[in-house]
Amino acid sequence: MSGWRYRSKPVAATTFGIGVIAGFFSGAAQLGGPPVVTYWLGGRHKAAHVRANIVIYFAISSIFSAVSYWWAELLGLQVFALAIITGPVYGFGLYLGARSFGYAREDLFRRICFALIAASAIISLPVWDGLKI
Repeated sequence: MSGWRYRSKPVAATTFGIGVIAGFFSGAAQLGGPPVVTYWLGGRHKAAHVRANIVIYFAISSIFSAVSYWWAELLGLQVFALAIITGPVYGFGLYLGARSFGYAREDLFRRICFALIAASAIISLPVWDGLKI
């Protein structure tokens, strides 16, 4: 969020390391996105390139997750019912986000992304579990 970015070209060892961390986080808690997103946001690529890579990462990751959950017989009718109910709201959010992309400067885009990562981390802390909303 400071605006600092690495300027050199990514090396294979770093990319591999991020992949290992993301894979471990995904397997442990389905949280592989933050290391990958942070890695891409910290580079010198343009926002459109970063966004495209992040979209592809989540698309592929979602396929692997869905297959794994199906294989482990974790997908039941309740999950599909919830997906049908929340799907349109999620789709509307995607639509708004896609329409909004491109309005922010490069630096602001990155700061917004980092703020969203931080907000997600804070909102998902177990300290909030006892709240009745």
